[in-house]
Amino acid sequence: MAELVHVDDPDDARLADYRDLRDVQLRQHLEAEHGLFLAEGEKVVRRAVESGFPARSFLMAPRWLAGLADVLDSSDAPCFVMSEALAEQVTGFHVHRGALASLQRRPLPPVEEVLAGARTVVVLEDIVDHTNVGAIFRSAAALGVDAVLLAPRCADPLYRRSVKVAMGAVFTVPWTRLDGWYDALPAVSAAGFTTVALTLADDATDIEHAVADLDKVALVLGTEGHGLSPRWEQTADRRAVIPMREGIDSLNVAAATAVAAYVTMKRPATAG
Repeated sequence: MAELVHVDDPDDARLADYRDLRDVQLRQHLEAEHGLFLAEGEKVVRRAVESGFPARSFLMAPRWLAGLADVLDSSDAPCFVMSEALAEQVTGFHVHRGALASLQRRPLPPVEEVLAGARTVVVLEDIVDHTNVGAIFRSAAALGVDAVLLAPRCADPLYRRSVKVAMGAVFTVPWTRLDGWYDALPAVSAAGFTTVALTLADDATDIEHAVADLDKVALVLGTEGHGLSPRWEQTADRRAVIPMREGIDSLNVAAATAVAAYVTMKRPATAG
């Protein structure tokens, strides 16, 4: 059972995991150094713990204790209890959902393990916005995508903002980072997947037609501004586009992922 520790000093050293949450670079350094990540909100905290991530500690206002009582009962980590005003001083923003948890990261699985048994995966190249990464994971979970692979420079799915936007989907959708960038797509193809790049290339075909005859599909999406790099666009097995009305040439990458995944998941189960 978690020990309830009432705190009234925002400079208490035990609160180090929760400081300066708006400073992305500082948080990335701290979280990498200590192998931790933060979950925000009752539902997300619960999903993180239930997914097997060990809690380092919890931080919450008194009114959230009852709703997470069973989670606290199942953990030996301390729970720092303080007013919402004090929590804001510590974190640097208003914790309107009232509950935070610091959790221990787990080693990322190898790509082969994540792809084992998968039929539909999403592969992301250099998507750096945490909100977009979180939204992609949420769509992947909702639509039944089996796994997500991230290029080395993609934003961290376990960064607080990503976790929050994903509503905890980063805990349930298998994912890992690709070992490298240059030969990433040929490696996915060698694992038995047809890589389908979402692009405006001249030879891109309607996404529905591009995936209709395929068994294992890897949907490939690129950066928020310029899309896929020439290397990834050229090394993909197929190029596809989402048809749009005249004058509109693209969607936000998270929206494009959702549309492409929806179409892909509707392909015949016996395709091959």
